Order: sequence, then structure tokens, then C-alpha cells
Amino acid sequence: MAVGMSRPRHTHTAAVRAIDDPDGTDDAVGGLAGAIDPDHLPDGLVVADESGRVICFNTAAARITATPRATALGRALEHALPLEDLKGRRWWTLTDPYGGLATRVGQPERNLLLPGGREVLVSARYVREAPKGPVRRVVVSLRGTEARRRTERSHAELIATVAHELRSPLTSVKGFTATLLAKWERFTDDQKRLMLETVDADANRVTRLIAELLDISRIDSGRLELRRQPVDISAAVERHVQALTAAGQAPDRFLVRTRQPLPDLWADPDKVDQVLGNLLENAVRHGEGTVTIDISPAPGGSETSATAVTVSDEGPGIPEESMGRVFTRFWRGSKRGGTGLGLYIVKGIVEAHGGTITVDRGPGGGAEFRFILPVSAPAYLV
Repeated sequence: MAVGMSRPRHTHTAAVRAIDDPDGTDDAVGGLAGAIDPDHLPDGLVVADESGRVICFNTAAARITATPRATALGRALEHALPLEDLKGRRWWTLTDPYGGLATRVGQPERNLLLPGGREVLVSARYVREAPKGPVRRVVVSLRGTEARRRTERSHAELIATVAHELRSPLTSVKGFTATLLAKWERFTDDQKRLMLETVDADANRVTRLIAELLDISRIDSGRLELRRQPVDISAAVERHVQALTAAGQAPDRFLVRTRQPLPDLWADPDKVDQVLGNLLENAVRHGEGTVTIDISPAPGGSETSATAVTVSDEGPGIPEESMGRVFTRFWRGSKRGGTGLGLYIVKGIVEAHGGTITVDRGPGGGAEFRFILPVSAPAYLV
């Protein structure tokens, strides 16, 4: 029994060694490759020998194709892996890996169909002893399409959200400008001013949405640039509080508490303003009572290592079951409005600084957002 169980593993190992050393002459490399277990690979791996018979069919390949390993090993590649393109044509007949042009090195990744119509991402490599020699191995990589479909759904949701959010302000801008151009003389100066102020506000709304989309693109691709400078976090908080009170909020609604001494913080001031603005606006719009902002050295470490900022309110808070979705795209909580992208961007900005952000229930029962920014200087000062 022990010998029977070990044979597939030995076959797989030999197949992996043969991918890079088809003639078996490089023992040193073969010994290193022999340590690779195909069953440890996250993607499906299928290897066929020079006669087209399958000599390796790992666990992931068995799971993706729903074909038992024992059924696939030793069978012809086109029977063990009966693939069709999206037009119903047999893929192995079309590609003919063992015939055709001797200069081919493989097939790029593409969507193909398994029996039953299930999609799978397939790529192949043709291994030859010489550049134009006969094919000694066909190595096939298989991946499921679930992750790609999730990404496509996310992109579709983003496009639908953007289209919806753009429609309203652009309709307003178009309507007011068309009205003013057609009937300018009929309106009083106050009416003209009101319409132009509305157009200006809607144009700002479109600009903010475009900025959010650019931020999401940079966060998702890891290209969010930071221009670190000395940041006075207390002064930044005070500026936002003053802006909110100037916009009509009661001054006594805000309580700012700062515990000194604060470490010297190097961060991107524009990005920090974006984080603070989003968290404070959320607390004002969705929360109730006093909005408390606590600024202090991060606990649990050296007082020169990080700065913590906590924003809490006294509203109904966030339901426990929603806590894990707060920083995902399109989360809007119980109240509708907005794109639902702000907190996703906030998390991306904080993490780009090497920091962390969490959400919890505050002392007053409302939501409590807490982000920690590590103290880090530009590379030229290190």
C-alpha cells in the first residue's frame, strides 16, 4: 500500500524535473527540481511526454477539471484534458502541439471550455531539446476563472456606480447652462447667481468623483504616490473642524483632544487631509451628538514610533455584522448617498503610508474610526 501511494508523487516529481531537463542529464538541477511537489502548486499542472501521454496531473488540475488523477495519468492529452474554444472547436486539434511550426514555444493564456461548458484559463509551453527540435514535453497550466469573474463584477459595479453618480450633476449642469444661454435676459442677477452656484457645486462633485476613480486605480495597481513632508496633524484636524463650522455645523459639536508630546510625523499632507476630511464628514453626516477627535502617540510602543487619530460620534453606530465590510467598495451603511468609495480609499491611503485603520463602537455608542500612521522620513533623510 505504501509503495502504491508513493508512485503518483514520484511520477509528478520526475515530470517536474523533466520540464527543465527533458533528457535527464543535469543531475544537479534535477535534484533541486525534484524537491518540488506539483501538489503544492496553487494552479493546475498537466504534463505530457513526447508521445502525448499524461505523466503529471496534480491535485489542483484534478479539482479544476473534476477528473480523478488516476483516470488522467497515462491517457492521451487530448482525452485526459478535452478542451474546446468558445466556438466549440477542439483546442488540441487547432493548436497541434506536436506538429505544426517547429518555432512555436507554447500558447498564451486564454479562456477555454471543459466538458459541461465550465470555463478554465489555460496556457501551455512546448519543451524542446533544441530550438527547432521535436516537442519532448507539453506543460499545461490551468486556472479557475472565479477570481477573474469577481474582478469583472467589481469593475462592472464600479462603472454602474460612476455612471449613476455622474448622471445627476451632469444633467443639472447641462440643464442650467442651456437655460441660461437661451433665456439670459429673463433672469435677475440673483437667479443667475443661484444657477451658476449650482453649476459650480455640481462641477465640483464631478471633479471629486473623477479624483476618487483615479485614487482607486492607483491603490488597486499599487501606484499610489506619496510626497512625504512634515505634517502637523493637530493643525490639520483644526482646519477641518473650522471648515465644517464655517459650513454651518455648531462649533460645540466638535471636541478635539491632543495628548502631547506628539512624534514628528512625515506623511503626504494632501492624503492625510483626504483621510481626515472623509472621516469627519462621515461622522457629521451619519453620526449624532458630539464628534470627538483624539490625537495621541500610538499606544503600546515608543512615543516616537507612530501617531494615532481616533474619530468617534454618538450616533447609532455601525451594526456588528457590517463591521467587516466598512472598508470595502460601495459600502454605504444604513443611509444611502455618496459613492460608497470613500472609506475604501481612506484604507488604501493609510496602508500606503504603512499604517493601519480600524472601526469599532465608540464610548458614546456611535462609530469609532482609528488610524495609526508610523513616523517615517523620506529616504534622503534616512
